[in-house]
Amino acid sequence: MSGFSCAVDIGGTFTDAVLRRDDGVCWVDKALSTPDDLLLGFFEAVDGALARAGATPADVDDVVVHATTVVTNAIITRQGPPTALLVTDGFRDVLYIRDEHRYDMFDPQIEFAEPLVTRDFTFGIRERVLADGRIETPVDPVEITALAGELMAKGVVSVAICLLNGYLNPENERRIRDILADAAPGLYVSISSDVAPQIREYQRAATTALNAYTRPITEPYLKRLTEELQRRGFDRDPLIMLSNGGVLGASTAGRFPVRMIESGPAAGALVAAYFAEILGLDRVLSFDMGGTTAKACIIEDCKPLVTGAFEVDRMYRFKAGSGIPVIIPSIDMIEIGAGGGSIARIDNLGLMKVGPLSAGSQPGPVCYGRGGENPTVTDADLVLGLLDADNFLGGDMSLDLDGAKTAMEKLAEPLGVDTEQAALGVYRVVGESMAAAARAHATDRGIDYRGMPVLAFGGAGPVHACYVAELLDSDTVIFPPMASVLSAFGTLVTPLRLDLARGSVGALDWDRAELVINEMADDASQALSEAGCPADAIRFTYAADVRYAGQQNEVTVDLDRDVVMGRNPAEIREAFEAVYELQYGLRLPEMNIEIVAWRLSAHGPEARRDSVARLGAENSTAKGSRSARLGDGPQSVPVFDRAPLAAGQEIPGPAIIEERK
Repeated sequence: MSGFSCAVDIGGTFTDAVLRRDDGVCWVDKALSTPDDLLLGFFEAVDGALARAGATPADVDDVVVHATTVVTNAIITRQGPPTALLVTDGFRDVLYIRDEHRYDMFDPQIEFAEPLVTRDFTFGIRERVLADGRIETPVDPVEITALAGELMAKGVVSVAICLLNGYLNPENERRIRDILADAAPGLYVSISSDVAPQIREYQRAATTALNAYTRPITEPYLKRLTEELQRRGFDRDPLIMLSNGGVLGASTAGRFPVRMIESGPAAGALVAAYFAEILGLDRVLSFDMGGTTAKACIIEDCKPLVTGAFEVDRMYRFKAGSGIPVIIPSIDMIEIGAGGGSIARIDNLGLMKVGPLSAGSQPGPVCYGRGGENPTVTDADLVLGLLDADNFLGGDMSLDLDGAKTAMEKLAEPLGVDTEQAALGVYRVVGESMAAAARAHATDRGIDYRGMPVLAFGGAGPVHACYVAELLDSDTVIFPPMASVLSAFGTLVTPLRLDLARGSVGALDWDRAELVINEMADDASQALSEAGCPADAIRFTYAADVRYAGQQNEVTVDLDRDVVMGRNPAEIREAFEAVYELQYGLRLPEMNIEIVAWRLSAHGPEARRDSVARLGAENSTAKGSRSARLGDGPQSVPVFDRAPLAAGQEIPGPAIIEERK
């Protein structure tokens, strides 16, 4: 047989697998996710895809790529092990004081996400690195050795180290790490100078604590995955999807799980960019709705927007500042708790609310027949006739229509409406929520979303996309092949990539710039080499975070290597002011500029693993019809199979098109 590549995306409800043959033909399968042991669902989906293709693990001689929610799940559910934070003496409250910003100035009962490391597990260390990077007080080995015993007595499994000004000089952080390795060799240790060596003490501490909190979960998980793939006869070690839109080897990803937080959503954004390029669209709104969440991302010039910082575990979904900051490069998207498994309820004011709580895969929506009791979006879709109870997952999984109707009655009765009206209410509420999130995401970035084509995918995305597009004044909705598993396919068209940043606050210092950039290049080259990339295939791109002297906020400016090494401040200033003027509408020529951080991205070869769409030779006819409620009342709607549809075939709406995949 021809060679194969394999991709797996673990979501909150389903685990998706895509098996691609060298000629572009793909086979897919879905399995319910298994949160107690993610590898069970992983291999159930993989085995299903292999069986459909008539292939074996030994036939997979190309990449095995994996996107996972294991990091996000650990953060949201707070299921990480006991974790300690070591800080400079006097800074024990850094995670509680935060940055003193309020995301809502007028809420007297404002709430923030609880820190991952509590104060009684935070320890001050007598040491000091000055603002220029000089060490005033070195680490005392006796103090650290004694602390190691205290950590072990408390049952600490993982340690985060974030010292004042540690991003400028990592010597004290590394010294503590090495002493702990000798005194308590079983501890996982994460240091801020490796994880996030940038300014802003709270953000750096929060990012490092998050890495330490999830590393004891992620590193063993990826090790088990690698070993199980080898045991089953797969030839390749897995590559892991990162938040920045690249993939890396499992060993590097395991040490830095903070880079995997947006793993699955990033794959979806990358595949949206892939289809935007194929279709010749400069601008697309990526709309990915799965079983637990919905994600929106703006694709411009066939590339997703990338940000140097984002938040997780927000107390309020649309409120920037209400979550835990992560200063790691990530695809810039907005995510809300609105998926197929999102639970609908009536609040204290008698209003319908949907999400963010989800039924997940265990027990799942009521219609799954697995013990779910709360009405969900999928239950509403089934009651409205948008889903076929006997043809869900191509008939592999039957749905309980009567159970879904019973669930909708819990909403209908207090609202004084029938079950279909209640289901339509759920459909509209979740659509309004997603449209509002997309508007906020675009408006915050100064982008006009109106009329932007919507590319819909995910298990529930195509079911809701037309309504969301209507609310966004868009007249074009694109449903790509394999829409329900498209994020998994996205990992196959994602190249090796690692983004790094190093803090460097102050006026242009060319000697430090060269030192920092060379260090990042060495680190990135090693990481890509571990993932199997030849040294001569690695290319670098450069950027810097720049601001006017004295400002609090900076902008990221893309740079040419020649500009950095040419040591020409005028070119860097011009590049900065062009970006600054675009964002703020003015320039300040009398002000000096300063560098906040240097950035480097290492890229592997382009990953082109195109899929081949198999189309019918002639226009096909509807296979039947069913009653569906799309507006004020039910109507008979024709139902088509997607597979036999011909290129260029036009179908008058409304119509339902079903795809097994």
